[in-house]
Amino acid sequence: MVLEVLLRNRRKIRAVGFDDAPFTRAAGKPVSVAGVICADTRFEGMVWGEIEPDGWDATETLSQLLIGGKFLAHLHVVLLDGISLGGFNIVDLPLLAEKLERPCIAVMRKQPNLNAMIYAMQRLPHPEKRLEVVRRAGTVHEYPPFYFQVCGADAAIAAQVLQQLTDCGHVPEALRLAHLIGSAVVKGESGRQA
Repeated sequence: MVLEVLLRNRRKIRAVGFDDAPFTRAAGKPVSVAGVICADTRFEGMVWGEIEPDGWDATETLSQLLIGGKFLAHLHVVLLDGISLGGFNIVDLPLLAEKLERPCIAVMRKQPNLNAMIYAMQRLPHPEKRLEVVRRAGTVHEYPPFYFQVCGADAAIAAQVLQQLTDCGHVPEALRLAHLIGSAVVKGESGRQA
């Protein structure tokens, strides 16, 4: 409802975009996660945390990066670069939306290949539990150029929000910046593709 009013009145939408930094699975070290806060497409702040690769702590970690901090009260929506971080540390999208009391959108660059995900998850503990968390996030909506799962907002409204939060290309600015910053911190320079 809040997002619809903001869109209708052409107001700024404040979003946090979370993306994981590059990591080596075999290293067994924590994976860094950047959370970039933008008002529409203007950078306003950042949070930084760590999750376990292929672990179970992504939802809790993202919640704790915002709850009790200075940004949550001003945020309208939470964006994720895909439904999982750090490999298959899958975010429980409905639970995250409930904890943060904000709509949460997992944005993808293309329609995900569920069969490939299921195959990859078979090599990890509790693949059926991981798949259940993916399914809890709901339908993957296609509103070109965006593919996304959303909890806490209508898909058509979410698509308009993504459009407003995107400067150029197909990635909302908060997610683009989170990707670039994560890469720069880990590798010493940002990657070419965001």
